[in-house]
Amino acid sequence: MPTDLQQVTAIRDQTLALIAELTANPKPTYTIADQSVAWGDYLKQLQETIGWCDQQIAALAPFEVRSQGFT
Repeated sequence: MPTDLQQVTAIRDQTLALIAELTANPKPTYTIADQSVAWGDYLKQLQETIGWCDQQIAALAPFEVRSQGFT
């Protein structure tokens, strides 16, 4: 079973691939039968997902705290 870090990294990778595909072949916003497709909004949501993933990865990454005491 993948760790949380592996899952978030996979989500980030998949989202980056979607952004690359979307920006390589941009499409206009359109409405068909009262259903609207706003590609700009979709791109914004994908970018927000990347930001969320980056926050999660930073929180899950191991870290080291160094301190120094004075006497």
